[in-house]
Amino acid sequence: MKEDFLRPPRTAAEWAADGLRVVGVLAVIAAAVWLKPTDAGIAALALPALMLPRMLGLRAWFDVVACATVLVAAWSNVFDLYRTITGWDLLLHGVCTGVLAVIAAVVLERCGVVALTLDTGARPRTPLVLLPLIALAISAVWEMIEWLGWAFLSDEIFVTYQDTIGDMVFGGLGGILAGVLLARVRLARRPSPETAGALPATNGGSHP
Repeated sequence: MKEDFLRPPRTAAEWAADGLRVVGVLAVIAAAVWLKPTDAGIAALALPALMLPRMLGLRAWFDVVACATVLVAAWSNVFDLYRTITGWDLLLHGVCTGVLAVIAAVVLERCGVVALTLDTGARPRTPLVLLPLIALAISAVWEMIEWLGWAFLSDEIFVTYQDTIGDMVFGGLGGILAGVLLARVRLARRPSPETAGALPATNGGSHP
């Protein structure tokens, strides 16, 4: 992971992803200086998700998609787009949760929990089943964070039963799409020693 994180960008997509990471860091500083503390906190929450695709050595196109999605999701909250644009909240919950589910799946795989990608010989059915569950878990945690923010930080945070259920439904749909992606596409930029040594290929690396 350290080697991947420190690896210099080589392609236009890799430069673009790193540029988005720089934007994310500068945005946190700007929010801390000119906006409310809660806005700076929301911007800061995006930073781990911006860094993980590079640390995990994921392909540049997914890195760009992940960074752009996370930044849009975070700043849509800051600029209150979820309330002002109909359906924006559900769309971003679906797309962003799907992206985060893919990242979480790769983290679980690198930690030796379960093989979930084609890069380690996982059967295509495995991500199709497990990614929606991971996405629903992420959705549940996010809704808990929203509730805690509403209960203890600001009553301006929009929390209702219908909103919570709708967000989780679309988060689950995003997980289904993420599972289809992992069942069909290799995301590792290059073979990783951590990945190669963590888990043996399932079924000898063949796919039914």
